[in-house]
Amino acid sequence: MSLRRRRFNIKRISCPYGGCRRIFKNQSALTQHTRAAHQHSFRTGHQAEEGPDEAPYRNGQINIIRDVHLKLDGRICDAQGHFIDPETPPTPLTTKGPDDWSPYRNRLEFETAEFIFTKAQMSAGKIDKLLHLWESHNPSMDITLPSQITMTSIMRLIIPKLATSHGAAFRSSMREIKNYDVFYRDPHVVIQKLLANPDFKDSIDYAPYREWETRPNGTYNRRWRDFMSADWAWDQADKIAENPATHGSAFVPIILGSDKTTVSVATGQNDYYPLYLSIGNVHNGVRRAHRNAVVLIGFLSIPKTSKEHTSDPSYRKFKKQLLHTSLSQILKTLAPAMSVPEVTRCGDGYYRCIIYGLGPYIADYEEQVVLAGIVRNWCGKCMAHPLDLANTGEPRTRELVDALTETVDFGTLWDQYGIIWEVVPFTNDFPRADIHELLAPDLLHQLIKGTFKDHLVTWVELYIKQEHNPKDAQRIMDDIDKRIAVAPHFAGLRRFPKGRGFSQWTGDDSKALMKVYLPAIEGYVPHEMMRAIRTFLEFCYIAHHDVITDDSLNDLKNALNQFHRYRQVFIDTEICEDFSLPRHHSLEHYESLITLFGAPNGLCSSITESKHIKAVKEPWWRSNNISR
Repeated sequence: MSLRRRRFNIKRISCPYGGCRRIFKNQSALTQHTRAAHQHSFRTGHQAEEGPDEAPYRNGQINIIRDVHLKLDGRICDAQGHFIDPETPPTPLTTKGPDDWSPYRNRLEFETAEFIFTKAQMSAGKIDKLLHLWESHNPSMDITLPSQITMTSIMRLIIPKLATSHGAAFRSSMREIKNYDVFYRDPHVVIQKLLANPDFKDSIDYAPYREWETRPNGTYNRRWRDFMSADWAWDQADKIAENPATHGSAFVPIILGSDKTTVSVATGQNDYYPLYLSIGNVHNGVRRAHRNAVVLIGFLSIPKTSKEHTSDPSYRKFKKQLLHTSLSQILKTLAPAMSVPEVTRCGDGYYRCIIYGLGPYIADYEEQVVLAGIVRNWCGKCMAHPLDLANTGEPRTRELVDALTETVDFGTLWDQYGIIWEVVPFTNDFPRADIHELLAPDLLHQLIKGTFKDHLVTWVELYIKQEHNPKDAQRIMDDIDKRIAVAPHFAGLRRFPKGRGFSQWTGDDSKALMKVYLPAIEGYVPHEMMRAIRTFLEFCYIAHHDVITDDSLNDLKNALNQFHRYRQVFIDTEICEDFSLPRHHSLEHYESLITLFGAPNGLCSSITESKHIKAVKEPWWRSNNISR
């Protein structure tokens, strides 16, 4: 009998937590296991003026100190809002029996709704056809169906299903705003469903906190990761806690994101303007992992006019103000609970007093211009002039803009401060909200698709074409494509069999190209260009970390300084005139944005863009019988 060789097992990474003997094939599996099995508990502490004063506890192999906000600490309470003993067991999440199909009448209604809406995802026409067939054959079928079966009757089956799901499922409302229809769900109900979702109970923070890890020399290294670990949530809690009636509450920051998308160009440029919502309490990994922590809550209006008036200043200002008026209308149901706490059931089975606040807004630069009410090419975060974006300016704040609007004429506001005085931000209608502070970092459009793909890669191509005749330049570009195509198979490394020569780039394409681009251009560009791209990539990879520390921030600043030094080669070779570019300028704000909002990968527009397929495009394709 022949001997069979045992299959090679590549399991080799051991869990670093004491007492755990699990072994994993790759870092991703270890990370998932760590988040699921070793969620570290936290202790209430206090931050001293010079640093933390609590003894460290062990988190795996790292000594970590965690300070939890003393006044807005998310204490548990009963359904009437009275705080109770922390040792009180939670109430059961459900009391339904195995045969209880409510809010459906029976199992048939549940499975019918699940099949038609979730699995088959039929269009309205196909549903009507199916119901007509059922109705015509009902006498010979041993099933019970509603009388007068129509699309309306099947929606009576589906709508209860929607009401039981936290993510996709609340009755849509239509409101007329300035004679434009805006379809949206009540964000108040959506957030209550998010908080009550038991899937998030181990991946949610009810109180702002700060973390430090101890260095070998005994000093402390601050850590920023999930949203509630950063300074903005802590500072908001300090402001809220000025009212003693809020003490013990849980602060829930509201994260918004919007981005126009096109579902079909061939059938007439069908554009939609979805608005998404999440909460800052859920961990960044949950928000990125398609676990329904980001919810579609509405479709904003896209006003249209004739080509004659498209570039009219009055029409353009009207479109911008329509966005702000719509957002204010949509969010108004949350306003009362931004000042007075309300009791809400949470996913762990406990009740808590909840107080809301407007948090970061995820948007690309074009959207940020509209949100901040600024002139194009200005910065929404600071007052840096468009001709001097290589440097940062005084912070742009709501108080500063209001003061300038009251004292300076409109022309000066536009020319010297980049302010469009007619646009009133929606944040002005809510407490403690400043749109300029709330503009979130955007790794996708500012770093990956912006500075890297649209600028650096394009500039390298321009340099090659400038330094060589057309035939040689094309030969070099072909060789670069060949180098990219022969990149070896490796975990986490995407291959480009045809090089980089494809017409439409996605964010994933640009992100994958970053990993193989530097060696592909070696020998064809000056060393300073190689160094500029290398230091920029280093900046990007640090900014993508799940956990960023004081040491990481120092590395981030050093990488940015070196990038500024080496990118001068693009001016010296006359590839570009200057670096007063909004997306290059955005890099200047990353250090402060990390300290405000935590690791940037939890607020990237790639999170909202990834929702477009399921929330917007696929429903439109199905309803129009377009196969993909």
